[in-house]
Amino acid sequence: MAEQSYYEVAGYFQSERAGQPSQKVLPAKPEPITFNPAETAVIVVDLQNAYASKNGYLDKAGFDVSTTAPVIAKTIKVLEVARANGMPVVFFQNGWDPDYHEAGGPGSPNWYKSNALKTMRKQPELMGTMLAKGTWDYDLVDELKPQPGDMVIPKTRYSGFFNTNLDSMLRSRGIRNLVFTGIATNVCVESTLRDGFFLEYFGIVLEDATYQAGPRSAHDAALFNIETFFGWVSSVDEFCTLMASK
Repeated sequence: MAEQSYYEVAGYFQSERAGQPSQKVLPAKPEPITFNPAETAVIVVDLQNAYASKNGYLDKAGFDVSTTAPVIAKTIKVLEVARANGMPVVFFQNGWDPDYHEAGGPGSPNWYKSNALKTMRKQPELMGTMLAKGTWDYDLVDELKPQPGDMVIPKTRYSGFFNTNLDSMLRSRGIRNLVFTGIATNVCVESTLRDGFFLEYFGIVLEDATYQAGPRSAHDAALFNIETFFGWVSSVDEFCTLMASK
């Protein structure tokens, strides 16, 4: 018996989407997922110099960013296919105003848990250089240039849904499915996908287009959480091959 997608198992595919030729079935873990590209957006999480470049925030805070280049290259591949299929693209930029008011003071847990803020307190000479709007650190990496029609959304916390207009921008476009790339798998990617799950979005992570903050085990643990509790996990090749098919 052929493996069934989530929608088919749930009966949703037959009752709501049968007969629609635009439906595609993406091989994924823990099971394939059926989706309509017209109801799907690609979410690029924080592919900024801060997270993906040498001398960016993560690098200066002691995290390994030496193998982030493939994530950028694979994200570019995903975006080419997505745009060719008319799928909306959302870029997130994580950070705060130059005076860090948006980061929160001692009354915020972010003050204590943000590694950027902790690093700057230890090295005051870095103040104003990490994740501050208008700086190189805050900028998207050079390889990724938003195109006309793409959405670029600033965020001040790990989740892209918190205190942003993401939800309304997606709902107004009829989006139900979110395909994630970016950094970090175990922080902002997982946080945004989790919040999307609570808002009834179907989240798919392309595991080879994401990268962790910390050891590889953090990436693997985040993917386990996602495929077991909150969404689906697939790959760039699977996604691009599917989207190129008729």
